[in-house]
Amino acid sequence: MTAVPVWGIALMILALNLPFGFWRAGTRRFSLPWFLAVHVPVPIAVGLRVAVGLGWRLSALPVFVGAFVAGQYLGGTVRRSWNRRDRPRA
Repeated sequence: MTAVPVWGIALMILALNLPFGFWRAGTRRFSLPWFLAVHVPVPIAVGLRVAVGLGWRLSALPVFVGAFVAGQYLGGTVRRSWNRRDRPRA
């Protein structure tokens, strides 16, 4: 198996979190759906790391955490801009 660059996996983690961030932004904070939207992608991201052979390299952890947070944030931003677009103008 060829080694996948750390930044490639980070981009996949960011893309994985976009729909979950979108979902999270539409839920009440600290509710069960909010908790699921934040935590369901974690095992998927860990499985992705293990599947491509990165394992538990600690030097890559900040990059992956940053990609995770950025995906959640960007998904929420898309949700909020989507909601503003749908509001009728007065």
